[in-house]
Formats: sequence, structure tokens, C-alpha cells
Amino acid sequence: MKYVPDATADRQFESDNTVDRVGVDGLLSELDEYAVEQSLQIKEKREGEEVTVTALCVGPAEAEAAVRKSLQMGADAGVHVIDDAIAGSDAIATSLVLAKAIEKIGQPDLIVCGMASTDAGMSVVPAMLAERLGLPQVTFASVVETQGDQVRIKRDGDTATEVVGGTLPLVLSVTDQTGEARYPSFKGIMAAKKKTVDTYSLGDLGVDAGSVGLSVAWTEVAETSARPPRTAGEIVTDESGSGAAALAEFLAAKKFI
Repeated sequence: MKYVPDATADRQFESDNTVDRVGVDGLLSELDEYAVEQSLQIKEKREGEEVTVTALCVGPAEAEAAVRKSLQMGADAGVHVIDDAIAGSDAIATSLVLAKAIEKIGQPDLIVCGMASTDAGMSVVPAMLAERLGLPQVTFASVVETQGDQVRIKRDGDTATEVVGGTLPLVLSVTDQTGEARYPSFKGIMAAKKKTVDTYSLGDLGVDAGSVGLSVAWTEVAETSARPPRTAGEIVTDESGSGAAALAEFLAAKKFI
């Protein structure tokens, strides 16, 4: 689960060009809600079996809200990795911390991720997790089917839909086409208050603070600028029935047609 700045808020950058995650309202990444939903659906299909859904998040103190939202939706347990040294980490360092946390929790049968985060949008952490944990990966699933230890997905491309299968344990990432994520019910919200969230530091995971953070990031934001204000549109007038031709010429000039 990733705690991200609210996309509807006025998002800002810090002086070091990292995203301001403290001075803006945050929430559970919408794309990760689909991962929670698919995890819960898989659990519900395995009625009678002992299945635990654990929500894992790496982030500042405020990021516990993302874990709590997952618990309210129905996850059974939560884990929050919090350490000041993690601030500014890129996807490579984030995948390292996540992998170490997963190993500490105990190797699961299935790791479910969202297709991307709504702030960075890189879509690479699931693949990096699979590599670090030595697991196969089935990614960008629009449809998820499970039976026993088999997972089969449909992945929609630009020109075709692929059907990809794998055997547990594996890493799965799902898209926003897998089905609407459920809203926390009042019962779920009250039940979440009784669920515990374990907190780990880098030391608990055996991760060297020097291997994470902005100073060792492989990627960086070189420059940021505010989005320019929207300018007035161009009006195409219809004079003596010439409006259609004028509109076509305008669209062609802008290479829209």
C-alpha cells in the first residue's frame, strides 16, 4: 500500500525536488485499493481455508492511514515501515525495503500490488519485488482468476489481450479494470480499530540506512515548475455555413485529424 498526496489537492515539491508528503493531505493510493479488493476476493473464494491478508506500507508517520484504510476494507493485519532515512528513496530502494519487510513478515503465497502509484506512476516496483524475492511475476492484470495454486490473468495491450498464468508463490499487479474497490462499511471501520499495525524500522529489517534515501537514488527530479494557467480557447465561428470546413482546418492544423 502506498500513501500518496491527494491528487485533488495543491501538490507541492520540497526544496530538494522531492514530493511534499507532509504539508499536503494524503491517502491510500487509489490504484492500490484495487490490489486490496482483489486480495479480499481471493480470500473470500477460499472459504474454509486459513487465509490472512496483510497490508504493507512504507512511509512517514502519516502513512499509517493507508494501512488503516486497508484494514477498514477487510485486510486482517497491517505492517508499517517507518524510518527517517527512507525519505527521498527511489523505486530501487523502495523495492529493497519492501522485499526485506516481506521476508520478515514471512514469505507469502501471493504478493498483490497496484499497477502504479498515483504520484510517481513508474509501474516498476512489482517487477523489482519479484526479482529481489526470486519469484515469478504476472503483471497489469485486468482480470484475475485463481484455482488452487494457479493464477491466471488477462493483460490488455494496445492491440491484443494476453492470457498469462503462473504458479504460487508469485507477485501479481492489478489494474483499475479489475473491478470497483469496495467502500469500508461501518462494521469494517469499527473492526479495524481492534486490528494491530506492526511497525518496523530499517534496523528491524536489517537494511543499511546508507542504501536508501535521496543521496543514493538512481533517479532524480532535476527541475520542477508550476502548471501554467489554462488559456482561453479559440472560437471557430460559422459564417455562411463555413463552420464545418473551418473546424476541420483548425483540427488538421493542430494535427488532431
